[in-house]
Amino acid sequence: MADSRWKMLSAVGLVWLVLDQLTKAAVTACIPLNHGFSVIPGFFDLVHVLNRGAAFGFLNRSDTDWQFWLFLAAAVLVTAVIIGMVRTAAYSRLFFFGCGSILGGAMGNLIDRIRARAVTDFLDFYVGQWHWPAFNVADIAICLGVAAAGFVLLREAREEARQKGA
Repeated sequence: MADSRWKMLSAVGLVWLVLDQLTKAAVTACIPLNHGFSVIPGFFDLVHVLNRGAAFGFLNRSDTDWQFWLFLAAAVLVTAVIIGMVRTAAYSRLFFFGCGSILGGAMGNLIDRIRARAVTDFLDFYVGQWHWPAFNVADIAICLGVAAAGFVLLREAREEARQKGA
């Protein structure tokens, strides 16, 4: 059983990492930087932008370089926390899927940061003048992973609280 947790974590992480890097390579090859085109007019564009910051453009500034080191440290910390959690967690496919998704997404964005000091974002959803910040496949993996792992952890905490109250 212990081996299967690591296989699932690795397989899920690798799938997200490869999918992320392939989509970013396609965008980089096909769409000039800071350009894009409409896929669903008034709702969805494919764009090619670079984000030196974090989620939603947080800390996205080109005049400083310290963000690279902050996000590098965050990726190392996230990896260590995930390995520790997976090592001690009860067997749960959904939890290991979530952790693998977070890890694969974090590694996909880390590769961009190491290679270009910025992350390639390309999915741009909007309605009228309201734009959701552009994001990428790694961001999807991280969000799905947090939702899956969080669901398992909350369910376990609720069950534990119920058993203590009974």
